[in-house]
Amino acid sequence: YQAMRAITFNGAYQYGEEADKGTLEAGKLADLVVLDRNPLAVDPREIRDIKVLATIKEGEVIYRRDEA
Repeated sequence: YQAMRAITFNGAYQYGEEADKGTLEAGKLADLVVLDRNPLAVDPREIRDIKVLATIKEGEVIYRRDEA
């Protein structure tokens, strides 16, 4: 929890952007990455195998992994 807060809310707070960024709330900008597995729950040796499924910037999907 502390690591996730450090790279989300705390980062936004440091730059004075906590009103628009840092947490998932209605009305805030949605910059996020959707992964196929939880990096906090896998064996550390498997983190490099996690795949990015989608990238969203300011609420717009800018990358979506094609399903084969």
